[in-house]
Amino acid sequence: MNIDLQAREIQPLRHTFSHVAQAQGGDKPASRYLEATLGAQALTNFHYRPTWDPAHTLFDPARSAIRLADWNVLRDPRQFYYATWTMARARQQEAMEANFQFVEQRGLADRMPEAVKAQALTLLMPLRHVAWGGNMNNAAICAYGFGTPFTAPAMFHAMDQLGAAQYLTRVGLTLGGPESLDEGKAAWMGAPAWQRLRHYVEDSFVEADPMALFVAQNLALDGLLYPLVYGALVDDHLSLQGGTAVAMLTAFMPEWHEESARWVDAVVKTAAAASEDNRRLLSDWARQWGERAKGALAPVAEMVLGETAQTVIDEVWEAWQARCAKAGLAV
Repeated sequence: MNIDLQAREIQPLRHTFSHVAQAQGGDKPASRYLEATLGAQALTNFHYRPTWDPAHTLFDPARSAIRLADWNVLRDPRQFYYATWTMARARQQEAMEANFQFVEQRGLADRMPEAVKAQALTLLMPLRHVAWGGNMNNAAICAYGFGTPFTAPAMFHAMDQLGAAQYLTRVGLTLGGPESLDEGKAAWMGAPAWQRLRHYVEDSFVEADPMALFVAQNLALDGLLYPLVYGALVDDHLSLQGGTAVAMLTAFMPEWHEESARWVDAVVKTAAAASEDNRRLLSDWARQWGERAKGALAPVAEMVLGETAQTVIDEVWEAWQARCAKAGLAV
C-alpha cells in the first residue's frame, strides 16, 4: 500500500486574539508583547466602587490628571512582558554574579584603600532606602495607574528597584560587613546630608496621581540620581581613587538605568504629544520634582566631591534637561 503525503496550507481563521485585534485596529499578526498587553486592562464587571475610594472605580483613568483617548498607546519600546523581562534580568544576574565572584576570589575589596572603601559605604548604604522607595512608588503606579502597557512595566520596574537595593546590600556585606547596613540606615535617618533626599522620598509616597508619581520617581529622581551617583561618583571618582571593585559591584545600576530610561522617555513623550494640557502638566511636574531632586542630591555629591560637586551636578542637570526637552517637555 502506498501512502501519498501532500503538504497543505491551512489558513488561520484569525491572526491574533479578538481583544488584541480590537486594540490594534484590525486582525493583524501581533507580537507576544502586544498579545500580553493590548486590551488586557480589566474594564467591566465591577459592580461596586471600592469603599476606600468611592469617587473612583477600581481601575479608573480619572485617578490621573493626564487624559488619553487610548491608554494602550503608552507602549514599552523594550517590548517587555514577563518572559522577556525575566530572561533579560537573568542574563544580567549571571553577569553580576561573575563580578561578585571575581572581586571576592581575588580579594579586591581588601586591596582597596580604607578611605575609598569608607567613602563608598558612606555613599551607597543609605541608597538602599532610596531604591526601596522606588520599589514602593512603582508598585503604587502599577496599582493605581490605568492600562496594562503602562502598569505592567511599572511592576517590572518596582522589582528592578528591589534588585538594586539587594545588590547594594551585597556591596555593604562585601566591603564592610553587616554593621555597614546599620550605619547606612542610621545615616539615612539622621545624617544632615541625607535628610533632603529622605524628605523627597517620603513626600513621593503621598503623591496620589500615578502619572505625577511616575514623573517624580522615574523621570526626576532616578533621572538625576543614577547618572550622578553611579556615573560621576562611582565610575568616575571612586574608580580613579582605587575603587574599581565598587564600579564592578554596582555595574547593574547604570546599565539598568540606560535601558529603563527608554521606557520612561517613551511614556512621557507619548503622553505629552497627546494634548497641550498633558504637555503642560508633565512639564510642571518635571520642573517641580526635578528642582527638588537636584537640591536633595547636592549634599550627597558634596559629601564625596567637596567643592567640585556643583560642577558635576550642573553637568548632570543639563543632560537631564536635554533629555526632558527631547521628550517634548519644557523644563
